[in-house]
Amino acid sequence: MNTQSPNNPHHQHGPERVKRVEVYWHAVSYKQLIAYVLILGALIFAAVYFVTPGFYAAVLKKVVSGGDSDVVPLAMNQAKFVNLDGRVQIKKVNSVQWVEATLQTTLDKGDLIQTNADGAARITFADTTSYTIKADTLVTVEENNVTREQASTAVRVNIGQVDLSTPNWSSPNSHAAVSVEDTVAQIRPNSRASVKSDPQTKESEISVASGSAQVQRGSEKVELGQWQRASIPSEGPITKTDVLAPPELSEPLNLAPIIVEVPRAASIHFEWKPVKDSVSYTLRISATSMFAKMVKQVKVSGASADINGLDAGDYFWNVIATDAAKNTSEVSETFKFTIVAQGRTQEMVLEIGGTRLNGNVVEIFGKTEAGAALIINGQSVPNIGGDGAFRYFTEPLTPGEHTIVIVGQNRRGGTAKQQVRIVVPK
Repeated sequence: MNTQSPNNPHHQHGPERVKRVEVYWHAVSYKQLIAYVLILGALIFAAVYFVTPGFYAAVLKKVVSGGDSDVVPLAMNQAKFVNLDGRVQIKKVNSVQWVEATLQTTLDKGDLIQTNADGAARITFADTTSYTIKADTLVTVEENNVTREQASTAVRVNIGQVDLSTPNWSSPNSHAAVSVEDTVAQIRPNSRASVKSDPQTKESEISVASGSAQVQRGSEKVELGQWQRASIPSEGPITKTDVLAPPELSEPLNLAPIIVEVPRAASIHFEWKPVKDSVSYTLRISATSMFAKMVKQVKVSGASADINGLDAGDYFWNVIATDAAKNTSEVSETFKFTIVAQGRTQEMVLEIGGTRLNGNVVEIFGKTEAGAALIINGQSVPNIGGDGAFRYFTEPLTPGEHTIVIVGQNRRGGTAKQQVRIVVPK
């Protein structure tokens, strides 16, 4: 029996509905993600900066100073070579090998520096204290502590000679020292001194050229002033004596150009002021400022000498005085001069329009050739107009009569020289 109900079109059931969840997605690349992070970070940075602007400055200062605001950054706290002549070697404190020194070499505590017979070097510390290491010298860097509050530098002279000069420190706790054997010399601000050590006799001497120094060995202390020397024997007390002052150089002037037709045949005149108690002088001429190699070295009895046989080029000269007991002075100040070969066929226009005295400064004006180079009293004239017009102001001059030398050279090799005399009133 069929019991199925008849179909009713009004009661028909359609297919069963299924519930669905639709998901929408968008692909994000790594580059976009990084960009979003950077933008978010920038927004946070800007918000914090405007709320607490001093926060980042404090963090930066902490990072740069390494947590100690008194410590000078490493690059500022290193000594370095500023002049090298001949062979100079260095052995770093953490090395067993000697290597050639270069101007890029930095120096640290414990480093050894050695100069050969033809070598010389000048090193400068961060506080501008300068040590000049002469030939046949071995030194050790003993201290290099430079901070914003004070500076402490020191070297030990094992063999040979070291000259040093100190700046005008702002801190009274700053010092520069040189030690020999069991003796230490503390060099005061604005001072120049020379230290020698002889390892065979174990005798040393310390001389002061300007300023002052204190020499100490154990409990023994000796004060040195200008042109005084402390002699330190291996046995016995330290003795203090006066020393000869070095001569004051007169001619050629520092940085002066000397124009001659034939350099080697020209006679160059050197002159200096006599030194009391001296009986002779040693004139030294070198092609380098360190005097590692001499071009000329002559001994004369008077306070002048005429030298020939020098080629065109740059030279340095100084003088040492000697007394009757064969004691020698410290080396005088070093002057530089230049020998220039005069152009024979090409002349140069150089006209001095006039001078004007402004206090103790002299104004010089005139005309030369466009593109020419001018030197006035050893200083280069920086601005020469397109028509050759020039104007120059000298350094302040002392009262009295002065001779101002103007020399020039054009692009064709021609040279010219003019002189003007100026009287600066007292």
